[in-house]
Formats: sequence, structure tokens, C-alpha cells
Amino acid sequence: MEAQKTFYRDTWAEIDLDSISKNVTAVKGRLPQDVNLIAVVKANAYGHGDVQVAKAALEAGADFLAVAFLDEAIALRNKGITVPILVLGASRPEDVQTAAELNITLTIFQKEWLERAKNYLPDDAKLKLHVKVDSGMGRIGVRNSEELTIIEKMIEEDHRLIFEGIFTHFATADELDTTYFQKQLAFFKEMLSTLSKKPKYIHSSNSAATIRFKEAYFNTCRLGIAMYGLTPSPEMEREIPFPLFEAFSLKTRLVNVKKLHKGDKVSYGATYESEGEEWIGTLPIGYADGWIRKLSGQEVLVNGERAPIVGRICMDQCMIKLPAFYPVGTEVTLIGRQNEQFISVNEIAKKLETINYEIPCIITSRVPRVYKKDEKIMDIKNDLLHP
Repeated sequence: MEAQKTFYRDTWAEIDLDSISKNVTAVKGRLPQDVNLIAVVKANAYGHGDVQVAKAALEAGADFLAVAFLDEAIALRNKGITVPILVLGASRPEDVQTAAELNITLTIFQKEWLERAKNYLPDDAKLKLHVKVDSGMGRIGVRNSEELTIIEKMIEEDHRLIFEGIFTHFATADELDTTYFQKQLAFFKEMLSTLSKKPKYIHSSNSAATIRFKEAYFNTCRLGIAMYGLTPSPEMEREIPFPLFEAFSLKTRLVNVKKLHKGDKVSYGATYESEGEEWIGTLPIGYADGWIRKLSGQEVLVNGERAPIVGRICMDQCMIKLPAFYPVGTEVTLIGRQNEQFISVNEIAKKLETINYEIPCIITSRVPRVYKKDEKIMDIKNDLLHP
């Protein structure tokens, strides 16, 4: 990667928008033509970049977008995104006028919320709503048909409110045992049967269910983790009938190279001691960037070879044991492909004893994101710069 004009450090995350497009296209191709696809770009598109991923997903066939909070939807509107956006999480009743003015769809799951929200809507407002059903996830959602009936009636009786959709979320769709999934699906169908009129959008499937369970499509599916080329769970990998392409890479450069002699120590606590002459490289990335201390010992890629992180990871830097001397400026891959070697997001997640969702999300905003399209790096205006 050539130096970018938009940042001045030698650490960056590289997002391959072609991978996003391939993943969306693959999933969209499996869906019936009458099933809509929602691209989930919450949490800054799982750390990948909200507006860039949103545009790539929409160009590849996604019909509209979903985020977690109203702030995220407003940020997309401010960046020029005009397609429908659904807020999946809770919003304040006091903010409904803003949502209506920006054509942002909100999630509703309490009749008390509706009663309060009506006080903040002008007479000429139009607010689109999706009702969330808690079929067993245990977070937010309507839990019985009586409350659903009340909410439906309250929406229908107010000309400012539009009952646009209803949805639920599966807790175990990425597990091989489908018992609980089937229980949730049955409950959701039962709740749907109590409605006097079905809304425009009915959705229950996350990435895992979209890939595995056609009976849960209804007329809309939500694509989250798989859009980024990541498997919903390790045990589900063999269940995916098409390849996923990871979009997230993390890269840096050597900023210092030194030769240690036997007995020399490295980093805080002097926990690493050289066993002989060793080449040690310093990388300008640390736990303030989300490259946390627990990753000490993790391998990175230098010239297509694996090299371990040695000593404790610092706030802004970490050190690696080089397989040979390499000059300052040599590119180092922490996540991604280099020559024939590949360090996946799943590998980092396993090292941290967590799920792959968490990895791109914890790489902080201090790490600049750059974007690739058609094998070329894009500038901040999305113009192609160079191969």
C-alpha cells in the first residue's frame, strides 16, 4: 500500500469491498426473488466502515440497511445514504420526530413506548415502525399475543404511524442442534397468526438462518456477519455451501529493527529474554488500537513467513521476533493474507477465546481504514488511486 494522504501512521486496516460484494451476491443468489435482503451495518459495519460497506452491499443487491441505534442511522443519512434504514435496537420516544423527518424506521416492543412517542410526533408526521418479537432471545421484544394485538391496534388507530414490519432474532441458528431454533420459529409463526393484517416486511433470519433454513425466510432476511466473509460460528463452517471472502485485513510496517544478544530482554516486565542473537522488529500498534495484550505470542506475517509477538504488547507498540533481518518499512500483516500464508479473523478470535464478530469491532477508530475495490486502493472520495 502506498502512503495515503488521509493519515500519517504506519498501521491501517484494509477493507476489501469486492469481498463484501461477493458475499452479498452469493447470499442474494440463494434467496427467492420475492425475498428482500437487509444489510446489517451496525457498529460501523462491524468495524469495517459504515458508508463504504453500505454502498458496496446495496450495489451488490441488498435492498435496505439496518443499524443498532438511531445515531448510526443519522450518521448514514448525513453521509448521503438515502435508502430505507431500520434501527434494530431501542430508541427514545422523544426522538421519534427526528426519525420521521429522516425517513428512519424504528423498532417498537412496548405499548408504553408508543403512548409516550405519540406526544412527540407532529400531526403531519409519518413514522415507520417494525415490531420486535422476543421469541426466546431474551433481550427486547413483545412476548405474548395480547400485547402484540394492543400494539397493532395502537399503530393502526394513529394516522402518523405505519406498521411496516415485524421481526424476531434467533439465539442458536448457528448451532448444529436445531431444537431451540425450531421452538423460536414456531413461536414467531404463532405470533404472526394473531395479527389482523400482515405488515410489508416479515423477517427472522440472521446470517446463519439465511444460509441454513429456507423455512425462516418469510419475505425478508438480514445479512450481518457473513456479509463480511466471516462464519457465524466455527461449527457451522461445513454448513456453508459457498465460499465466504474475508473483507478485513490489518497491516502495519516495521519502524525499528535491532539485533538482540543472549540475555537481552523485551518490553514491560522483562518477560521475554533472548536465547541468543535475534532480530527484533518494533510495530506501531498496541492495545490502544485494539491489538490487546492477550495477543502476546500470536504470530504475524513478514515476507510471507510467520513471526511471533514477543514480550508484552504496549499501548502503542509491540515487538516481533523476525525470522531474519528485514529493513525498516517492511510491511507486516497481522490479519489477512501475505504470499501463501493467511491469518484469519477466526485465528485471532481463537487466540483471544472469543468470537470472530468481536475482532474487527475492537480495532479502534485510531486505526485508519482504507478501502480496496477492483484490486485498487480508494481515496476518501472513493476515487481509485493505484493498484
